[in-house]
Amino acid sequence: MAPARFGTDGIRGEANVDLTPELALALGRAIARILPATAFLVGRDTRRSGPLLQAALSAGIASEGADVIDVGVLPTPGVAFLSAERGLPGAVVSASHNPFADNGIKVFGQGGLKLSPEVESDIEGALATTWADPDRPPKRVSGHGVGRLLTDDTASTDYRDHLVGSVPPGALAGLRVVLDCAHGAASAFAPDVFGLLGAEVVALNCAPDGTNINQDCGSTHPEQLAASVVAEGAALGLAFDGDADRLVAVDHTGALADGDVLLALLALDMAQQGTLVRNTVVVTVMTNLGFRLAMEERGITVVSTDVGDRHVLAALEADGLSLGGEQSGHLVLRHRATTGDGMLAGLALGELLGRQGRPLADLTAGLVTRVPQVLINVAVADPRELDGSAEVWEAVSGAEEVLGQTGRVLLRRSGTEPVVRVMVEAPTETAAAEMAEHLATVVATALG
Repeated sequence: MAPARFGTDGIRGEANVDLTPELALALGRAIARILPATAFLVGRDTRRSGPLLQAALSAGIASEGADVIDVGVLPTPGVAFLSAERGLPGAVVSASHNPFADNGIKVFGQGGLKLSPEVESDIEGALATTWADPDRPPKRVSGHGVGRLLTDDTASTDYRDHLVGSVPPGALAGLRVVLDCAHGAASAFAPDVFGLLGAEVVALNCAPDGTNINQDCGSTHPEQLAASVVAEGAALGLAFDGDADRLVAVDHTGALADGDVLLALLALDMAQQGTLVRNTVVVTVMTNLGFRLAMEERGITVVSTDVGDRHVLAALEADGLSLGGEQSGHLVLRHRATTGDGMLAGLALGELLGRQGRPLADLTAGLVTRVPQVLINVAVADPRELDGSAEVWEAVSGAEEVLGQTGRVLLRRSGTEPVVRVMVEAPTETAAAEMAEHLATVVATALG
């Protein structure tokens, strides 16, 4: 049986407990056996466990005969960019927004796109075989038997140039912006990039020590950013997560604009410019009902997918669409990138504000009238048991009967953490909270 499976975004777990060097080594061998390439790009975020797991993953790939090109500490979208530019598959050792004790491995195909479920399943099969028979002869994807461990000194510069070139020169001139880099992979990039484009930058949480990534900061904890924006008299605040593929923003009053609001603003702006392909935006089932109503009111079609930017990307690719995203802050500008990129989205937002000459608070006022939504993460022993729990789904049916057409219930197992996510939308905050808490209790009792 395979020691791990792909979740919503790669394989993830507690470093050196769930995600061990032995597992990373076996996964490297499995990846090299399934993805046809003679070289792989490998990067990481700033976690203490990153070098350990990257070394093991790289050893596994090299043991199958493929070269490994170490691109160093680089945001996940940076590895995706290089993968597309250089025509090589890539991997990132990162647990994204999770606490520092966790880590994960994300994999990209040669075009910089996340793997399909079918390819992930093939890798899981190869991983199970490798785990069960570690002495199985390698595939020898090159004629040299052992792959080389190489470094790439241009990777950071190439990605930085890509970001700077994503908007016109000087597009952020005069913009005072606070950047919260979450002590993560954006720390060495965001302040420079925004500064090169003319912004006056106040940088927060740019001193990673291996253990402080995402700690009370970044896109999952924007309170410090909000206070700093107000204190600094800034026009805008941007918060990234540990691997910089998420973005949330704060306006000059300290009010938060999450992924739903930012996506609505970008969709409306692109529609006005005629660059929103088919006048359509792709979202996930977690997107607030208020977003859907706002887009409908403005004549913009909304396509919904399962949770995960991989599913958003698949829908964008299937119909050649240009914009999609998630409430969590994964924003995919498909004409500029192959995956969600927090810094790139932040630059697009800054350019939009400068071009329209209006503050974020004005542009978002009344744009999305959110339906009260409550989300509770319930820790469980095995989230996969959710699917077969009659007790839980009976409770969900009862809640849906009560809400009728006035709200929505969504239960899903996380693909990145051992939790079940309980989401309720209802006419009032009180009703949503009470129903969510009731369902959370049922889940905890049935699956705990």
